Amino acid sequence: MDIKQGDNRFYIDEGSSFKAEITFVPQGDTLVIDHTFVDPSLRGQGVAKQLVDRVVAYARQENKKILPVCSYAMIVMERDLSTHDVLKR
Repeated sequence: MDIKQGDNRFYIDEGSSFKAEITFVPQGDTLVIDHTFVDPSLRGQGVAKQLVDRVVAYARQENKKILPVCSYAMIVMERDLSTHDVLKR
């Protein structure tokens, strides 16, 4: 599955439709994750976690922190200790 990067988001598309996406808003040294969506056809395959992981990798690359306001991203990042280096509290 090919995760693409767009303006303030990572996404998976199929033709002209989006199948999954995670969006964030840059605010200074912070990326605010505000939305995660996965089409029902892709659910249960770990796609949403992969999207969070891509934002985490991007934050590390850009030397930024992440403030997850999206409930899914918040839960994932709180539980996954490997993301705590970029988690803004």
